[in-house]
Amino acid sequence: MAPDPMDILNTGLTREASDRPGDDPIFALDGEARRRAAAGEHIVNATLGALHDESGALSTLPTVVDLLAHAPSACYGYAPIVGSAEFLEGVRRDAFGAGALFDSSIAVATPGGTGACYAAVVNFLERGQNLLTTDLYWSPYGILAQHAGRGVETFAMFDAEGGFNTPALAEAIDGQLAQQGRCLLFLNTPCHNPTGYTLDDAEWGRLVEVLLAAAAKGPVTLLLDHAYAAFAPESAAAWVPHVERLLGKLSVLLAWTASKSLALYGGRVGALIAAHSGAEERRRLFNALGYTCRGTWSNGNHLGQWAVGRVLNDERLRSQVAAERAELFGPLDARVVAFNAAAQQFGLETPRYEGGFFVCAFTGAAKEAAALAREQGVFVVPLQGALRLALCSTKLEDVPRLVEVVAGALTAVASGAAR
Repeated sequence: MAPDPMDILNTGLTREASDRPGDDPIFALDGEARRRAAAGEHIVNATLGALHDESGALSTLPTVVDLLAHAPSACYGYAPIVGSAEFLEGVRRDAFGAGALFDSSIAVATPGGTGACYAAVVNFLERGQNLLTTDLYWSPYGILAQHAGRGVETFAMFDAEGGFNTPALAEAIDGQLAQQGRCLLFLNTPCHNPTGYTLDDAEWGRLVEVLLAAAAKGPVTLLLDHAYAAFAPESAAAWVPHVERLLGKLSVLLAWTASKSLALYGGRVGALIAAHSGAEERRRLFNALGYTCRGTWSNGNHLGQWAVGRVLNDERLRSQVAAERAELFGPLDARVVAFNAAAQQFGLETPRYEGGFFVCAFTGAAKEAAALAREQGVFVVPLQGALRLALCSTKLEDVPRLVEVVAGALTAVASGAAR
């Protein structure tokens, strides 16, 4: 039914705000899956990016839970606008280790990695400009950009051999520098959401060469979205020496979050880290990002910052949490192995998948295939060009069914049976 024109005339909302979509599509799918499961259906809910154990319960880290339960009363007061000093030092060291990037960095606290991405958008792009990212990307990037009066431009993530498409990236950066005079590149690695892809050492080397060449032509900023770094294969650590080569040539940002690494999704504890070799530029970065904190969320979660800061800076607690997290790796890694085997068996077209919360199956008819899968009780997220499958929330015993139903849906759509 069309809206009553008088309702529109009488609203205090702006024209742009009056036409906003409702619930986030992923959370809407999760809600439907939960309702059907509660009604007694056998549901495979591969939608949300939160790690669940083999019983279906949300995975947590006991040390973090205990710290939060026994926090001092001072944590219920305001945190500093930019975040507590212990927390900020801890996240910088967690992200970079000891070395040039740590020594050349500042950080501010944000509400999760989402807040870090938002702060990057509003400080490194003018209104009307576009951030650059892969053609398969975490959809809230677009919401953050649009809400801030910016947009999103993409490049083809994969080349014909299934590797990272460095030539397409180089062309896209050059195009942005010519059109808008700057480039802010969002790069989600390791364990890319939604594909599960992790750049290898050779790909990092080629990427850095592209960025160095582009930075000689205009201002380029690289934002690394490290939401899933704690669950990455060991080879993922190879990025640090590559990125050190960028210091002084361009701005390097890192979106850090405790949501996945410390299983603290609802705590909304994150940080935006900025690295630059120039001390005066670091001062400007710190001031700019602190201004954004005050002008949006103001103070961050003091309780969460205290607990996370303790974990990151106390060697005993850090080792304790690392051991607890390692216990979560086993079930997730087993699901990755099971998925890769089943995907090969059923002929799913997927990226290289070594670990992480998500993987995707390529398709040109994602909405139709997702709808067919839902009819059979399997919930996945349709994207432009792919289906996203959240193995983080899928029991090992359900992985074969997940793959079989998705493969069947894709085959049915391709043969026209969905029409």
